[in-house]
Amino acid sequence: MKIKSYAAMAAGQALELYEYDAAALSAEEVEVEVEYCGVCHSDLSMIDNEWGISSYPTIAGHEVIGRVCALGAAAANKGLSIGQRVGIGWTAKSCQHCDACINGEQVNCQHGTTATILNHGGFAEKLRADWQWVIPLPEKLDAASAGPLLCGGITVFKPLLMSNITATSRVGVIGIGGLGHIAIKLLRALGAEVVAFSSTPAKKQSILDMGADEVVNSRDAEALKKQAGRFDLILSTVAVDLDWKPYFTALAPKGKFHTVGAVMKPFQVSAFELIMGDKAITGSSTGSPGQLRSLLKLAARADIAPQVEFFPMSKINDALEHVRAGKANYRVVLKADF
Repeated sequence: MKIKSYAAMAAGQALELYEYDAAALSAEEVEVEVEYCGVCHSDLSMIDNEWGISSYPTIAGHEVIGRVCALGAAAANKGLSIGQRVGIGWTAKSCQHCDACINGEQVNCQHGTTATILNHGGFAEKLRADWQWVIPLPEKLDAASAGPLLCGGITVFKPLLMSNITATSRVGVIGIGGLGHIAIKLLRALGAEVVAFSSTPAKKQSILDMGADEVVNSRDAEALKKQAGRFDLILSTVAVDLDWKPYFTALAPKGKFHTVGAVMKPFQVSAFELIMGDKAITGSSTGSPGQLRSLLKLAARADIAPQVEFFPMSKINDALEHVRAGKANYRVVLKADF
């Protein structure tokens, strides 16, 4: 069986139409016909081999919405059915039997997870993942815009679960882009007080419209000083190095600074900055199948949808350049048109 896709044949190259031979469907696998696939900065990192783990041809894409078109023998009785609309995110496989998997922490599988991109990703007419990573899509959720929830959404939802965020929590979000804008919508649905830290004053009204209670100019040193001692959680979504000290100072006692942005430089913080006030620095990756299901149910119930713009998949290189240039508003989604 041949599957059509768009693949990078070498690091940094434009994607090309590429067909590959798919092996027989394994017992645990589900095959999904792609309808929509979001574009994430992680796709660009994999295409460009920024993390040193890519192999070529690389078929990126890991924010997939589509319909089940085939079920492996062991996947046929796991609650999925042919024609059902589902989503697939960053992870495609985990062992299912190690302590982490048994405890619902499949993302930390002790035998290692397989990323969707390394399993042939969603910039294609079809893709595959093990049944537990194929997430049923609630009927009330808009299929066209839901894809970014499966990566960007779960990336910012998991820290809220880890920190037990409730309606009494005060949370700061650094960076109101593809991840940050979803974080604001989720926090609003949970009833928390939300303060956005943005370096772009022109975004202020749109950020308030998303549900933020306040917007702080992150380039204004005096405005940052006024935040001292306020926050139960500060969630950083940026992948660039900043002066982090004002944010550590902004934490309330027992507050957490949590990063999901892949900043390549070490965080500069003194021990006393953490000791005084019992503060912590934490981080997290993507979420488990159970957390993904919870996120989609919440999004359906609270009418949470990422703000997206669409490109046909046949214009995928235009879409990638749009994201590279920082022009996405706020996420880009490809519509399959093979």
